[in-house]
Order: sequence, then structure tokens, then C-alpha cells
Amino acid sequence: MTKTDMIEPKLLILNGPNLNMLGRRDPAIYGHETLEDIKALCEKAAAAEGFTADFRQSNHEGTLVDWIQEAADTEGIAGVIINAGAYTHTSVAIHDALEILHVPVIEVHLSNPKKRESFRHVSYVEPVAKAVFAGRGAKSYVLAIEDVARMLSF
Repeated sequence: MTKTDMIEPKLLILNGPNLNMLGRRDPAIYGHETLEDIKALCEKAAAAEGFTADFRQSNHEGTLVDWIQEAADTEGIAGVIINAGAYTHTSVAIHDALEILHVPVIEVHLSNPKKRESFRHVSYVEPVAKAVFAGRGAKSYVLAIEDVARMLSF
């Protein structure tokens, strides 16, 4: 799929539990930026690549699954970027929903889960993702946006 194949190409950027607490939650691991800061960064990066950003956060697994399923039926979705938070390591439901998508899925993390506690080493998102960007703070989101653009030859 190329930009000319799409109407108003949009990136769905999903954020899971506790990401609404960024800036207050363990800044040594997650940084000082808030989720609103990351949203602004993503909107700017998406616009630079010819996308609009639909940036969302939920603490509820079912809501994230609903949004992923809606994306499968929404015209103009160019890709899904997801930081599933703790659901990365536990949610078969999110994995299964992501499998139905026919657009690039990119997994992002502010920290590098594979360098943290052992229970964070397994990702249920990674097997369905085209790429993973982790350990680069908010820059992980920008790299994901640029990667989707590269994949779609924008």
C-alpha cells in the first residue's frame, strides 16, 4: 500500500496501562516526559511523514482490543504503533487482535523490557510486529513512525 492508495493516511498510536502516569511514574526508567509530551512529539513526527496521528491511551485491555479491531475495518489506517505497557507480557487477547490487521504493527517501549525483570522479557506483541523500538525513551515512538513511512514508501 502506498500513500496514493490511501485517503488521509492515519497512524493509530495505542498506549496501555499506566502510561497516563508518565512524568510521575519512575522517571529513572520511563523519563520525565508526560504522555501529552509524547503525543505532541508523535503528532509532529507523523505530520512530517504525511500522516495524521490518532493517539490513544487506556488502562483497560478490552478497550485496547476494541480499538485494534476497529482499526481493521477503518479505511485510511496506515499502521498501528503500540506500547501495550504491562499487557505486552500478558495479553493473548491483544496479540490475537493485532493478528487480524493488514497494516504494519510496530511495538514500542520507553525502556528496554529485555534488560529489566525476567517477567518482562516475553512479549506477546512482538510476534505480530514488523519491528520493535525499545529503550530510547520517547524517541522510540518517532522511530516507529519513521519506520512505518519507510515500509509504505511515503
